[in-house]
Amino acid sequence: MLRRHLVQAASLTAIALALPLAAQAQDNTFKIGLILPMTGQQASTGRQVEAAAKLYMAQHGDTVAGKKVQLIVKDDTGLPDVAKRLAQELVVNDKVNVLAGFGLTPIALAVAPIATQSKTPAITMAAATSAITQASPYMLRSSFTLPQAAVAMGDWAPKNGIKSVVTLVADYGPGNDAEKFFAERFELNGGKVIEKLRVPLRNPDFAPFLQKVRDAKPDALFVFVPSGAGAAVMKQFLERGMDKAGIKMIGTGDVTDDDQLNDMGDGALGVVTSHHYSTAHPSAMNKKFVADFEAANKNMRPNFMAVGGYDGMRIIYEALKTTKGQGGGDALLAAMKGQVFESPRGPVLIDAQTRDITQDIYLRKVEKKDGQLWNIEFDVIKAVKDPGKSK
Repeated sequence: MLRRHLVQAASLTAIALALPLAAQAQDNTFKIGLILPMTGQQASTGRQVEAAAKLYMAQHGDTVAGKKVQLIVKDDTGLPDVAKRLAQELVVNDKVNVLAGFGLTPIALAVAPIATQSKTPAITMAAATSAITQASPYMLRSSFTLPQAAVAMGDWAPKNGIKSVVTLVADYGPGNDAEKFFAERFELNGGKVIEKLRVPLRNPDFAPFLQKVRDAKPDALFVFVPSGAGAAVMKQFLERGMDKAGIKMIGTGDVTDDDQLNDMGDGALGVVTSHHYSTAHPSAMNKKFVADFEAANKNMRPNFMAVGGYDGMRIIYEALKTTKGQGGGDALLAAMKGQVFESPRGPVLIDAQTRDITQDIYLRKVEKKDGQLWNIEFDVIKAVKDPGKSK
């Protein structure tokens, strides 16, 4: 009997001693909840961002300011309701310090209220609608905005023989931004937008829209579709012989996504786009990033989604160093604002007021080198803020 009591007492003492140790272990873990589309139509985005986040951790270690960094990846399947539930679970059950990822604008907007209520910094690594950072004071961006890219193309096209355009965009936030900011700038520069076409985001069929474009006979077709859908547009554009009919394709860089470019074939040669990143960006830092990414991920070429994930991790790591692992979401957020650094894409600033990204935007043309297709940069607009914030 006495022996049993002694065993029970010893067990209780062990549990009592273990509790503070467990709490301490919890305190020494820094958790990042990565909400991404790992399956479904936007799965390529999820794969790219996750691979880049893991690469950053492999290069920089998984211990920062005495904290063990843990990445918790959740598949939102591209659905806002799923993303919202996952964000709640990550905050309440997993007690994450940061939320990140967000492959589509509706996902980021679904997560924003949870970030606000829980005071959890949320880093948009992929989605690109201008309004995202205004949806929560805890939302910050490491990706880009469509107005940044669209305005650059609206300046370039009319100066390079393109006087009439039909726009074709996916019908949701980024597409609406791309259409609006390209058309406004293109027309300001003397161009004419003949027609504005919007394609459903889910399961799009581009054929009837492209037939309309062919009938309208513009100088060029301006395209925005989300990452992963560019190859389908290109295929149907070529099948309809629109290039042979003298209609050029232009757009934001999503349409000649580096991840899919080689699958598009030589029909993509000569397509001009404006974007914040190309795998072919010639800096030494980018060459190392691409080599390390490809070594870690067989048969994958990093695209603009990858650089958003990679830089998002950099923002988190540096904020954690600045706060020395102390303080909650507000301290972390303050340390994220105003960061200036060299990215594989070029120089980057996280604007302290808007929590949005200022970055270079490049004009690129699809060219063939060493048997592969690349988006080759031929001009740059330096330090572009989000034009959507000034409206």
